[in-house]
Amino acid sequence: MPPQPRTGKTGTEVWRFERGRGEARPDNVATEEPLEIRLLWEGGERTVAVTMRTPGNDEELAAGFLYAEGVVDRRERILALRHVTDSGETEPNIIEVELGEGPDPNLPTLERHFFSNSSCGVCGKAGLAALQLRVTSGAGRLPPGPEVAPEILSSLPDRLREAQGIFEATGGLHAAALFDTSGGLLALREDVGRHNALDKLFGWAFLQGLLPLHDHLVLVSGRSSYEILQKCLVAGVPILCAVSAPSSLAVELATRFGITLVGFLRGDRFNVYSGIERIS
Repeated sequence: MPPQPRTGKTGTEVWRFERGRGEARPDNVATEEPLEIRLLWEGGERTVAVTMRTPGNDEELAAGFLYAEGVVDRRERILALRHVTDSGETEPNIIEVELGEGPDPNLPTLERHFFSNSSCGVCGKAGLAALQLRVTSGAGRLPPGPEVAPEILSSLPDRLREAQGIFEATGGLHAAALFDTSGGLLALREDVGRHNALDKLFGWAFLQGLLPLHDHLVLVSGRSSYEILQKCLVAGVPILCAVSAPSSLAVELATRFGITLVGFLRGDRFNVYSGIERIS
């Protein structure tokens, strides 16, 4: 049977206080549940990650995660993405990814991901040397351009907020959005974890056959960390914008690999930490 519909918000009751007086009223909070990602291939079966996420777009989340980690490099390698069915019931918090013919997945590198929470994403990355090797071998290599006008960048946060449906209901979700160079919104994904939101977004692009994203911009609603930059680099994103601050390692990574990194994008103000040549 198909999985039961899931929702990104959960009803609750709160006491709201204003000027010293309290009132009980219904409210919504962002839903947070675990998702187990199971990998099936000719040589075996293995749980490769458990992440705390907001239900919805689970297939994209699994595909984006596996692409970012180098387990799959093309859409055709994935034969099936499905919620697990056991004893006639579908488990909405377990997703199975069946791989077709190809090399065995590099499981030792995935062991560090076995559990992650929604705030830190999948932590404990391998060193920059491993990422350098992957990029120089072809994945994520960035060409020059495109160029984007400052006023286009300044318009992105409002467009992001307008499209954040679950955030408006809960106030508790991160978002990652994909734009074209004229500022047109192409896709948006929300999640309690900013890394999960980006995996969902890139998973969508991967399954649609749109990667690499050399002519696109990404905007994230939080800060930009090493992992956010790493995922954008692997997806071939040349311009990453964030409404908050970058970390020092994010700036280092962006500078090393030629990503235009924009931070504190609020109103008509923003900072450019690397790749100023793409700001026309």
